[in-house]
Amino acid sequence: MDQRQKPLVFLYFGNDWFAENRTSSHHIAERLSREHRVYYIECPGLRAPKSSGRDLKKIWTKLARFAMGARPVSENMKVRTLFQVPLHRFTLVRRFNALFVTATLRWLMWREGICQPITWFMIPHLPSVMGRLGERLSVYYCIDDYASLPDVDAAAVREMDEQMTRNANLVFVASETLLESKRRLNPETYVSPHGVDVDHFARARDESTPIPADIAHLSHPIVGFFGLIERWIDLDLIDYLAAQRPQWTFLLIGRLAVPLDDEKRRPNVDFLGKRPYAELPIYGKQFDAAIIPYRLTQQVLHANPIKLREYLAMGKPIVSVRTPEIEKYGDFVAIVDSREEFLAQLDAVLAHPDSPEDARRRISRIAGESWDARIRDVLEIVQRRLTGSRLDVEQIVESQTL
Repeated sequence: MDQRQKPLVFLYFGNDWFAENRTSSHHIAERLSREHRVYYIECPGLRAPKSSGRDLKKIWTKLARFAMGARPVSENMKVRTLFQVPLHRFTLVRRFNALFVTATLRWLMWREGICQPITWFMIPHLPSVMGRLGERLSVYYCIDDYASLPDVDAAAVREMDEQMTRNANLVFVASETLLESKRRLNPETYVSPHGVDVDHFARARDESTPIPADIAHLSHPIVGFFGLIERWIDLDLIDYLAAQRPQWTFLLIGRLAVPLDDEKRRPNVDFLGKRPYAELPIYGKQFDAAIIPYRLTQQVLHANPIKLREYLAMGKPIVSVRTPEIEKYGDFVAIVDSREEFLAQLDAVLAHPDSPEDARRRISRIAGESWDARIRDVLEIVQRRLTGSRLDVEQIVESQTL
């Protein structure tokens, strides 16, 4: 078999494999495992845990999973949970984490017969591990401005992120806004935007897809959103829209991770809670319009929202706030700069029934942006680096438009 076709072995560092939200970390690992051997290393979060029941439960769950060792979740993938003290602002804690995590991983490699893996980091807080596992190649796949995430120690996270960027053999960023700062630290940096599971979200266009019983009673038009409802979601905007159009239903699907004021609990706003990723298309089928109501934080301005592509894959009209990555889809997304514009665009969208041809045009816009296509292009760059092939200027430019 040609060297380029041999299955690779990845030590893949991501967030909780069993988390309610399916992120790029999950999508990429799953597709890598279709042809390669993947050890998915669950890493603790960036922020320090709070005394809430949810965080305490997560700590005990992580400890139990750590004690279980590596466990298979598919034919080519095993999940191994790391134990790490999530107090990244303390130098002594970071040193302890580096020693303990490295020892844990070396034990895993010995038990599993892993030799010269590719280390692939979807998180920024293990720079001390990179280069200490005898890896053939290290990849840092950066999807966020991590230092701007809520409740993290910004200075400590920024330091770790920059160290990861400098030390990696290859760096991929999910948005072009991150490219310049990363490339100053590492010239081997490339843009790899998020993908979408086109076939999965096509279920929203299937006439046989049933209406979920828990939303069958909702009146149309339905303005829909799905995703984690964190501080970067503008609930004040939702409240304004719902107050102005009480005849509309606003359906928000996802875990509510922020407190909600009683005055914002309007009868036409339904916080449905989290639903499995597998069921999102059947809920999305009921959307008459989909929205991206972000607050324009530093994190959001560097984000490349997966949900934008998922909405398009369902063929739904979209109204969104303006960010650099969303602007690239301005011919298919109504982009606004104020809450009044947001309302006016929703009025315009809902005043004209969507046609099958409109839906087909949206779907065709992202038909070539599947996760499979994204990973294929990224692995081409990885394979070239492994074999010592030089990426010329034309190839580098091409990689920026993946």
